[in-house]
Formats: sequence, C-alpha cells, structure tokens
Amino acid sequence: MEINSLTKQFKSVRAVDDLSFTVNPGRVTGFLGPNGSGKTTTLRMLLGLMNPTSGQALI
Repeated sequence: MEINSLTKQFKSVRAVDDLSFTVNPGRVTGFLGPNGSGKTTTLRMLLGLMNPTSGQALI
C-alpha cells in the first residue's frame, strides 16, 4: 500500500495535508491519531469512496 502526497480539502478546511507513507506486504500496521486528524478521510480515499484533492492512494 502506498500513499503519495495525499491531500483532501473541504472548502476552507484541509482534512489531509500532503500525507505520504508505504506499508510493506505482510506487515501489521497501526493507523493512529487524535479525533479529526484525517484517519477516516484517508481510508475513504484509499478505498476509492472519496476522491483526493491531490496525490495518490494505491493498494
């Protein structure tokens, strides 16, 4: 799984700002952060349920 420069903007609110990371196959990985940090928005973009403003989310 690869996230490259992922950004999501809702009007004046930037929910995800230039996020990049890689998860290697076979690795258990946690996706942690405080409420409102963009975790759900990132997963929605990764699953194709929401389009990013810019960047890529690939499985």
